[in-house]
Amino acid sequence: MSAQGGKSLRIVIAGAGSIGCFCGGLWAAAGHTVILLGRGRVLAPIEQRGLLLTDYSGLDLQVEVRKLRCSEDPAVLAEADLVVVAVKSNGTAAMGHLIAQYAPPDAPVLSFQNAMTNAALLRQMLPGRDVRAAMVPFNVVPIEVPEAERPGSAGYHRASSGEILIAEGRGHWGRFLSVPALPIGETPDIEGVQWGKLLINLNNALNALSGIPLMAQLQSRHWRRLMADQMAEALRVMKAAGLKPVSTTPLPVWMTPYILRLPDWAFTRIAAQMLTIDPTARSSMAQDLMLGRITEVDALQGEIQRLGLAHRVPTPICDLVIQLIRQAEIKQAGLPKMQPGQF
Repeated sequence: MSAQGGKSLRIVIAGAGSIGCFCGGLWAAAGHTVILLGRGRVLAPIEQRGLLLTDYSGLDLQVEVRKLRCSEDPAVLAEADLVVVAVKSNGTAAMGHLIAQYAPPDAPVLSFQNAMTNAALLRQMLPGRDVRAAMVPFNVVPIEVPEAERPGSAGYHRASSGEILIAEGRGHWGRFLSVPALPIGETPDIEGVQWGKLLINLNNALNALSGIPLMAQLQSRHWRRLMADQMAEALRVMKAAGLKPVSTTPLPVWMTPYILRLPDWAFTRIAAQMLTIDPTARSSMAQDLMLGRITEVDALQGEIQRLGLAHRVPTPICDLVIQLIRQAEIKQAGLPKMQPGQF
């Protein structure tokens, strides 16, 4: 079977975590040759029994073992027509070295990562190569698959909506990579889109500190006010820096803090799109704290903090959030379960 874009690709997912496995599974199901490069603990159940992909809208797709290759050996990068980097920000430099060592020089590299600096770092490490940033708007979480239903499958669940956007360039990669259940577009202003996504991703830390699902957080006006204050702080910093974030939601970026502060009855009517998420979904940073991992707070709130310092704009909310997340990382006690009034 050929892929939807009419061209079958050899795609290496460099850092097969939740996003990488979900996207890779959909590409494999559509006919692309996909190699998942990652850690053994993630790959072992996939290698043995395949992938189960689900989402908030009813997607329920079993990807058979024979449609996927899994490897811990970075030498598989040599087989790539395309490399999709999906490691956490703190793993970008190490992955960049591996791509430089093994991947064909003519294989484009797409960064499917949070934060603003990853694609730039990869570009610096891979001179002369086609390196582009992408914006992934949804979050994906690993799920336990009942043995009686899908014996031994590794499961990943997309808990929110949105279309992936990649930077425009040679090759029409958006068209080639768009497959059923995974629309991908291209944009001439990926930096603006990334800044817009960073504004939304600032809530990852608040959600982790709250200890409650994203839906419950958005349904609480007290939490929404704190989200709005943090976003307004970041917008002041971006304005001082001359940055123009592009909204990744139907709402203009400047309007979002005002919408978040609305009473519950008005918010649920106006911002229905924001509530198109699985009721049990949590942010990726919440997942990190639950698993005792180092978070990406330095690439999110830290980006605003550094920009604020450079342009002499105070960032008290981001400063405090960074401090609280660092404390939670050190304590290794899971989610802090804080209340909005504690900030």
